[in-house]
Amino acid sequence: QVQLVESGGGLVQAGGSLRVSCAASGRTFSSYTMGWFRQAPGKEREFVATIWWDGRIFYATSVKGRFTISRDNAKNTVYLQMNSLEPEDTAVYFCAAGRGPLPGTATAYDYWGQGTQVTVSS
Repeated sequence: QVQLVESGGGLVQAGGSLRVSCAASGRTFSSYTMGWFRQAPGKEREFVATIWWDGRIFYATSVKGRFTISRDNAKNTVYLQMNSLEPEDTAVYFCAAGRGPLPGTATAYDYWGQGTQVTVSS
């Protein structure tokens, strides 16, 4: 069982930066693929970024070059650094842990956090 708790969301102006974090419980964190997803009001949850257990990284096209995912296995934490934020980035951001294939899809993940709100004002 893995429990995930996101933090670091908030309100930021367009063009600004924000870092959200996800702290995981459990001793097997390093073996999990960790992903970030987001869900805007009235929209489906969408993939943002993923980092495999071995450090490989994959981003959604919409955030590539602006967002950076990283993990610190010693702290059981995954981060999402978000730069050059746009109003379209406004959403609840969720972290997830899993070992399934196709980590760009929600079905690859078994555990989800409660989410943290990120609001970008224009």
